[in-house]
Amino acid sequence: MTSVAAKPDRRGGRRPPARAGADLAVVSPSDATDTADAGATTTTTDAPSPAPTGRRPLALICLPLLAALAVAIAAGVSLGSVSIPIGDVWAIVAHRFAPGAFEPWWTDAREAIVLESRLPRALMAAAVGASLAVAGGVAQAVTRNPLADPYLLGVSSGAGFGVVALTVLGVGAGMWGVFTLPMAAFVGALLPLAGVVLVARRAHDTTAIVLVGAAMTMVFGALNTFTLLVLGDDHQLGTVMRWLAGGFGDAGWTMVWAPIAILVVTGTVVMLCSRHLDLLLTGDDGATAMGVHVPRFRILMLLLVSLLTAGAVAVSGTIGFIGLLIPHLAGFLTGRTSARLLPTAALLGALALVLADIAARAVSEGAELPVGVITGVVGGPVFLAMLWRRYGKASI
Repeated sequence: MTSVAAKPDRRGGRRPPARAGADLAVVSPSDATDTADAGATTTTTDAPSPAPTGRRPLALICLPLLAALAVAIAAGVSLGSVSIPIGDVWAIVAHRFAPGAFEPWWTDAREAIVLESRLPRALMAAAVGASLAVAGGVAQAVTRNPLADPYLLGVSSGAGFGVVALTVLGVGAGMWGVFTLPMAAFVGALLPLAGVVLVARRAHDTTAIVLVGAAMTMVFGALNTFTLLVLGDDHQLGTVMRWLAGGFGDAGWTMVWAPIAILVVTGTVVMLCSRHLDLLLTGDDGATAMGVHVPRFRILMLLLVSLLTAGAVAVSGTIGFIGLLIPHLAGFLTGRTSARLLPTAALLGALALVLADIAARAVSEGAELPVGVITGVVGGPVFLAMLWRRYGKASI
């Protein structure tokens, strides 16, 4: 398929590069197809459009990613202070689902390590990575801002405020048992959303929504700093800083189901709305002409983004770059059509965070690094390389 941007015009010059909505990063051959698909919703042609060619079936992209994710989870369960062969890991998990199928040859201690410690940790990392990646993809589509990420609306600062209020001020201490800290983060993450929703109901402008999110981030960041430095002590400061750095050290079966359930429910709703998300890329006027109630739909999507992010941050802390980078990588593989991009982003996000958690545990033998440090160190250069490649092409 020939790209429109590469064709010379009638005067022999080169046409300016087409603006493809929220495409920031990498323009794949299928992006052109998707852009044409989106544009076809606002124009009418007499001749039927040819079937898109050169687009890989989604199954050919997702099945290898799913296999890689399964291998990564098995490796994450296998590696650690006590190394367990991957074959034993699969056998222990299979024996739990089919107890009488074969005789176990491993010790009870190894079974406990696999089933009670490492497996829920790896599954939680996968669920959080998928949630952040899907939230980032939806946020970029709703705001038509390629730099949008799940923390755009101040959710991370609000979650941090919930943890600070619990740790320093004792607000809600012990109210939810082992779920007290995640619930404090979840409730705090929803606070900035109230201001965003209020503004979104009046201002039908994505810029206003982004500005409110930035303001909320600064407000709750200032509240966190004031509370920690003026009212807290060194121990409380260390506790909050470790939580903010992100990690899965406290993962267990009691908490792993919450982000998975939120991901399944909100992910299903988002996939059902994928066509409307594509229409938003054509602009508010184009989406309205196609029957979308843009303000109402945008608020609904922002609520889902915040819910996904809050569910992830509540159990893992703030982990950067997953929600920003992964949607662009998924767009490179599948194009910008939401029905193809979001499942791919979910698998990529899950795979990336499981690998980051393995790296966080493997870098140092004596201590475990926060996962947010790994994603920041790796994600920063990758993001710069994407910008370099993107604007290098634009300057040609």
